[in-house]
Amino acid sequence: MSSNLKPAVLSLEKFKEMDYQAVEKYQLPIELMMENAGLQLARLVSTCAKEKAKVLVGVGKGNNGGGGLVAARRLAGWGFRVFLHLPEKDLKPLPALQLSRALAFGVNPEPIPDPDIFVEAYLGFSQRLPLSAPVFEAVEKANHLQCLKISLDLPTGFDINTGESIFKPDIILTLAAMKKELLLPGVSAQLYVADLGIPASLYQNFGVQQPREFKVSGIFKFSGK
Repeated sequence: MSSNLKPAVLSLEKFKEMDYQAVEKYQLPIELMMENAGLQLARLVSTCAKEKAKVLVGVGKGNNGGGGLVAARRLAGWGFRVFLHLPEKDLKPLPALQLSRALAFGVNPEPIPDPDIFVEAYLGFSQRLPLSAPVFEAVEKANHLQCLKISLDLPTGFDINTGESIFKPDIILTLAAMKKELLLPGVSAQLYVADLGIPASLYQNFGVQQPREFKVSGIFKFSGK
C-alpha cells in the first residue's frame, strides 16, 4: 500500500460515494454491510456492558435501524437482555426482516425505562433535518436516561456544520472511516470506527488508507481528534 496515502478520514459526502461504490462496483450487498455494522456495534456494546446487562436499542425504520437490530440480535445471542424502542413502526423491508430475526432470538420488542446501556440507531448518516415528531420525542426521552449512550454513526439530529446534535451520546461508532464532520468542535463523544468489509483498493481510490487496525480487530478507538 502506498505510504503517501492519508489516514481514512472522509467527508460525509465522500463516504456516501464510497458506500455507493462498494455496492455497485464490489457487489457488497447492503444486507452484508448491515450485518458487519451490527456485529461491530454489538462488540462495542459488549465491551462496555456487565454480564446480563439490560440493553435498550432505539430503532429507526431505515438501514441504520437495521444495523441496530443486527446488534440487538447478536447481543441477545450472547446472553444480554435486549429491548427495543421503535418510534416509527413502518420499517423498510430489510430492517423489517432484521426485526423478525431479532425477535426470534428473544429480543423484547417493548422498551424499558432503566437500561444499563442505550444504543441509538434511529437515523445514521443519511438523516435529514428536521426530525419527525416521533423520532424527536424518542431522542429527547433518551437524553434523560441515566446510562451509557452509544450512537451508531452520526447521532440523530446531527448538524454537519457545527457537530452539535439533538441526541447526546457518550460514544459514537462511525462506519468504515472517520467522518470529518465528527471532528468538529461540537462533538464531545468518544469516537470509534468499525469495519464494514470495504476493500483496501476502494479506500485507495479515495486517496486514503484503509485503517490498519481492521486487520486485527473490526473496531478501534479513534485517537486523531
